[in-house]
Amino acid sequence: MKHFKFEYDMAAGMVPVKGVLILYDDGTITNEENGQPVFTLHAKDIKEAVVKPGVGCGLLYAKYENFPDRVLCRFTMSGLKPAGEFCKIVNFYNLSGSAYIPTEDEKTTCDKCGRPIMAELKVCVFCYSKLTVIKRALSFVKPYGKQVAGSQAIALISHVAFLTAPIFQRMLVDRHLEHQIGTWGQIILICAAMLFTRVFGEIIFIMTSRMFAKATINIANDIRSTAYSKVQSHSMTLFAKRTPGDLIRRIMDDTSQINDFLSSMGRWVVEMILMFFIALGVLLFINWRLTLWILIPIPIVALLLHFFWIYIRARFEREWRRSSRVSSILHDIIKGIRTVKSFGNEKREIEKFAQATNDLAVISSKNEALWGVMFPPLTFLIGIGEFLVLFIGGRMVLNGDLSLGALIMFNGYLWVIYNPLRWLVGLPRWIANATTSMVKVFELLDEESEIVSAKKPNNVPIAGGVGFDNVYFGYKSYEPVLKGIDLQIKPGEMIGLVGKSGVGKSTLINLAMRLYDPNSGKVTINETDLKAIETAHLHENMGVVFQDSFLFAGTYLENIAYGKEGATVEDVIAAAKAAEAHDFIIKTPDGYNTMISEGGQSLSGGERQRLSIARAIIKNPDILILDEATSSLDVETESLIQESLNRITKGRTTIAIAHRLSTLRSADRLVVLTEGGVAEVGTHAELLKKKGIYYDLVMAQRQNSRKQEE
Repeated sequence: MKHFKFEYDMAAGMVPVKGVLILYDDGTITNEENGQPVFTLHAKDIKEAVVKPGVGCGLLYAKYENFPDRVLCRFTMSGLKPAGEFCKIVNFYNLSGSAYIPTEDEKTTCDKCGRPIMAELKVCVFCYSKLTVIKRALSFVKPYGKQVAGSQAIALISHVAFLTAPIFQRMLVDRHLEHQIGTWGQIILICAAMLFTRVFGEIIFIMTSRMFAKATINIANDIRSTAYSKVQSHSMTLFAKRTPGDLIRRIMDDTSQINDFLSSMGRWVVEMILMFFIALGVLLFINWRLTLWILIPIPIVALLLHFFWIYIRARFEREWRRSSRVSSILHDIIKGIRTVKSFGNEKREIEKFAQATNDLAVISSKNEALWGVMFPPLTFLIGIGEFLVLFIGGRMVLNGDLSLGALIMFNGYLWVIYNPLRWLVGLPRWIANATTSMVKVFELLDEESEIVSAKKPNNVPIAGGVGFDNVYFGYKSYEPVLKGIDLQIKPGEMIGLVGKSGVGKSTLINLAMRLYDPNSGKVTINETDLKAIETAHLHENMGVVFQDSFLFAGTYLENIAYGKEGATVEDVIAAAKAAEAHDFIIKTPDGYNTMISEGGQSLSGGERQRLSIARAIIKNPDILILDEATSSLDVETESLIQESLNRITKGRTTIAIAHRLSTLRSADRLVVLTEGGVAEVGTHAELLKKKGIYYDLVMAQRQNSRKQEE
């Protein structure tokens, strides 16, 4: 049974306790302290659950209709927020008869270590399994397995060629130089063979590097494309929970980090392991005693590395968090630079960014200092092996147990034996950065969209009426914005949505477009639940003009044609004329081929809005949605566009929101929304006669207009 827990830490008399208040999805509430049950009650018996902050503690009350209030638990002030969430869920149950239990990804602290979970992540950066995410990352390599394996096989040939150099050195010393036997021709032949194997190895290495690079680029492209496709298929809930900067970093920066890790680790680990065992086999064959001396530092260094990783991993995780914070601040400042400058807050933002970069610099410098302390002892231990080869091997040469050439060959292979250890020293930082990026990308891939397409869609004509049947919706289900909405819009009818800010007007049209699904109840078109209709089919037959009109970087022609696939130039011009945009477009240097910057920053608000209207009407939609479509226009232009909109909306199902109530006079019906749901429905004249909420809104707006005129 699903449940929501609120863990509190204080009993009656301000005594510390380990308590838990649990709400189950059937409405049952239980209370336990130190593992012992205290009471059980049902949410439906409570009129309201409330939180009251006290002196040094908070109280969670149950308010009853005919009984005194009851204290359910006490908690220190750190529990104020989760106590509030508990109350909201209980109160929503009383309102709707169903319990919304938040999912695990909404936790703010780690169950295992108790540390806070970063806002950008759903898992604790200190406790997740590094091995698991690395295995999953490697699964993206599978489609290119033959290409990767082929490049590694060719790379093995290259490394074998490199490993022959010490063998030739031994031949040169033992056969020709030490005993001065042989001719110049033989010496030249050996040197030529060494040069040939080196050149051959380099050529093979270049070939395999190109093959491997091509494979890893394709792997990164697959990860990036998969992440982007996932974002596109999601409902608007994803974008409500995550900032644009966070999504951009996951799709671009984090996928690049994964690619660097796979291309470097995947390649060098295999190559180093192969070279290590080949060189080890050769050395054991030549002299196993001296080889064992070479291996002595390896277990010591490996043990030290193990403890080093445990200690420094958390430090690098903290460094990553500081770096992420700097990136977030930088993205927000650049995106909102106009707001920053308009309020004159440049100094404040400079100080904010400077503080974040300073925090990053402090922990980075500490980590580098630690790195500087830890790295030299490890490299020193590796250097002991080189000393042992020269000392023990030198004695063997003097005693006649080892040739001078063999000693030189041993020394030549030391880099092959010890290089993996030097590489492992830097692995903690590498893994910390890469696996955190993997977690962020995989979280995005695993996140389920709340908009689920029907397995067998029923793509009815969209020209039918729109219905809202007992619809409840909130961005958090237990904080409903819309409560029990019942509304039927007839085919071809124009409906105006009226109400104060925050009552859910835009939310209602978002549900009509199925950008969100209702928490309960259903939204229908042509008496068919939107959940049974393909989202693509729905959106193809809907046109929408938002209050915040967004334009893409491109030409006027491209921005208007964006609303209809395959639109002709004639279609674009006709839509621009209908939206009163044609005149200002043709005055630009290149007309419809004039470039617009991203967001249309070089245009006025009215020009952007007119282009947005043209983009909506070019598709000749069955249902037209206008969310403050004329809010950025002057009175004269608004009057012209209103005439065009009246022609466009005639006989077409239209849902309109307008700040100026006068623009909705021509609507067939007006729907007045309040925080409690639908308050009034009727024509402009009917609602004025009623002298209710709509009448008060109109009078307030008229009075405000008079004051402005004065």
